[in-house]
Amino acid sequence: MADQPVIASPSTAPVVSEDMVKLALRRVKDPELNLNIMDIGLVYGIEVEGTKVKIDMTLTSPGCPSGPEIMGDAEREIKSLPGVETAEVNLVWVPFWTPEKMEPRVRAYLGF
Repeated sequence: MADQPVIASPSTAPVVSEDMVKLALRRVKDPELNLNIMDIGLVYGIEVEGTKVKIDMTLTSPGCPSGPEIMGDAEREIKSLPGVETAEVNLVWVPFWTPEKMEPRVRAYLGF
């Protein structure tokens, strides 16, 4: 039997989904509230393009002392996902965050 030519197989890199990113971001907590950034409504948008993930997020206030920590944690959690090569975390202020952005169950728990 003659040697068969080697055919390159398609990439087996994991495909990243928006749901995977959301799950990763649920591991990022606001240290003051001890709640994850998805539940408190800090993540406004998630965009996945192949191996690149971009998120738009905000903070509870422009003077939030935990802002750099929260944003750094978000970037690390996204980059830890299999198949992610780059993560971009954009801080946005429009629309401004209000307690109405929280998940209803969390808002009720906190008494808002």
